[in-house]
Amino acid sequence: MKNKLVVWGATTQDERVLIALELLPESNKVKLFTFPESIATDEFVQKMMDEWRNDKALEFPEGYTESERELMVTENLLPEDLKVERGDIIQRAQTEWHFVVLSSKLNEAYHSELDDLKTRVDKLEAFDGDLWGSLKGFWDKVQSQVSDKNLLREHADKLRDATNALFGRLKELRSKLDEDFQRRSKENVDKFNAMLEGVEAKIVEGLRLQGLFDELKELQRKFRDTEFTRDHRSKVWERLDGAFKQLKDKRAGGSGGSTYGGGGSGGEGGGDENSPTERLNRRYEGLLGAIEKMDRSIQRDRDELNFQSRKVEHSDGQLEMQIRQAKIKMIEERIRSKEEKLNEMAATKTDLETRIESQKERDARREERHKLEDARKAAQDKIAHDIEEAAAARQKDLPKLEKAAEALKGKKEESLLGAIGTALGEALEDVVDTAKAVAEVLEDKLEDAVEEAKDKIADFSESVQEAVAEAMKPAAPPSEEAAEADADPVAETQVEVADPAPEVAEEPVAEVEHPVEEVAVNQPTEPEEESPDSDAVASAGPDEVGEEEKTEV
Repeated sequence: MKNKLVVWGATTQDERVLIALELLPESNKVKLFTFPESIATDEFVQKMMDEWRNDKALEFPEGYTESERELMVTENLLPEDLKVERGDIIQRAQTEWHFVVLSSKLNEAYHSELDDLKTRVDKLEAFDGDLWGSLKGFWDKVQSQVSDKNLLREHADKLRDATNALFGRLKELRSKLDEDFQRRSKENVDKFNAMLEGVEAKIVEGLRLQGLFDELKELQRKFRDTEFTRDHRSKVWERLDGAFKQLKDKRAGGSGGSTYGGGGSGGEGGGDENSPTERLNRRYEGLLGAIEKMDRSIQRDRDELNFQSRKVEHSDGQLEMQIRQAKIKMIEERIRSKEEKLNEMAATKTDLETRIESQKERDARREERHKLEDARKAAQDKIAHDIEEAAAARQKDLPKLEKAAEALKGKKEESLLGAIGTALGEALEDVVDTAKAVAEVLEDKLEDAVEEAKDKIADFSESVQEAVAEAMKPAAPPSEEAAEADADPVAETQVEVADPAPEVAEEPVAEVEHPVEEVAVNQPTEPEEESPDSDAVASAGPDEVGEEEKTEV
C-alpha cells in the first residue's frame, strides 16, 4: 500500500493535467500536485511513476501547483475543479489511506508502550523474569494486530526490531543465570550417572531384582523434579530408560536387549504445440485458475469483513474501534473491486468457451481432411511399396526368367517354323497331286475327243463323197466352187472341235482349287450314234461326263 499516487485528470475547462497525491499520515493530510500537460513530458511522467512513487527524490519542473487537503472519509479527495479518468482508483486510495492513518496512530501507541519497557530494561542489573513476561505479552499483542492486519508491514517490522533489541538485552542478563543453571545441571547429571552405574552393576549380578526395580522408579521420580538443561535431560533419560529395559530382560531370563527398527517405503512418480486449440485451452485453464483464486480471495475478504464486524463491537478503546471501522470500509471497497474483476473474468470465460467450441469444430474438420490425406498417402505408399517389392522380386528372378524366355523363344521359333513348313508342304503336295490328276484326266479325255472327232469327220466326209458321187453319175462333173462349198463344213467342224481343247487345257492350270468342275463344264461329250451333227455332239450329255469324271477324281 503506497502513500503516493499518480493519475491523469482534467480541469473544468477540459485541460489535461497530471495529478500527484501524497499522504501525510502523521498529520492526516494529503498533498496535491498538478502538472499541466505542457510540462508533463513522457520522461517526467515515467520518472514520477518509477521514482517519486517509490519515495525517491525528484525535482519538479516549474509551472506546477501544490495544495493540501484534509483526509476525510465522507468528502472527496480531489477538489471539485479536477476530475480523473479512473475515479475508482481515487476512491480506493481514499479508503486505504484512512486505514493507513489509523494504523499509524496504533503504531505510535505501541511505540510509546515499547519506550516504557525499554526504560525499565535499561535500569536492570540482573535478569528479571517479570519484565521478560511483560515484554513477551507486549509482543503477543503486537502479533495479534499483525495477524488481524491492523498494522502495516513496515510498522510491524519496526516494532519487531525494537522488541528484539529488548529481548536481546534481557537474554544477556539471563545468560548469567544460564551459566549457573548449566553448572547445576552438570552436577545433577553426574549425581544421576553415579546412581545409575550402581544400579546397572547390580542388574548384571542379578541380585535383588525387585528391589532394583523400585530403586529405578525412585530415580525416575527424582529425575522429573531435578533441573537439567535440554541436552543433559535427554542423556540422563536415555540411560535411565536403558536400565529399565535391561532389568526387564534380566527378570525375563535373558541377558541382552532388544533392538527395534523401522523402515519406510518410498515411491517415485513422474509426470508439448502451439496449435490454436492448445493455446485456447491453456488460456481457459489459466482463466479458471484465476477465477478460482479470485473467488477464494473474495471469500477471505468476506470472512475478514465478518471478523472485523464482530470485533468492532468489543474494541479496546476508541482508536482500535476507528481502525476496525476503517478496515471494514477498506475491505468492502476491496471486495467491490474484486467482484468487478470477477465479472470481467466470467465474460472472458464465456467468450473463450465459444471460441473453443468453434475451434474444436474447425479442428474436427481439419482432422477429417488429414485422415483422408493420410489414407490416400498410405494407399499410394502401399502401391509404391508393392511395386518396389514386385520389381525387386523380378530383379531377383531376372536371370531365371531370361533363361526361361530364351528357351521358350527357341522352342516357339522351332515349333512355328516347323508348323509353317509342314502346312506349306502339305498344301503344295495337295496342289501338285490335284494338278497331276486333272492333267491325266484331261489328257485322256482330249485324246478320246480328238479320236471321236476324227472318226466323225471321216464318216461324214465319206457320206458326203458318196452322195456327191451318186448325184454326179448322170450329170456333169462337179465344179470347183461346189467342191469348195462342200469342203467348208468340214473346216468349220474341225475348228469347232479343236477349239475346246486349248480352253480345257488352260483352266486347270490357272485355278487348281476346282479342276473337276471346270473339266466337267468345258469337256465335250461323246456323241450319240443317232445324231452325227457336231452341234448335237457339243451339247449332248455334259452331266454324264462330269459325273464320271467326278467319280474318277
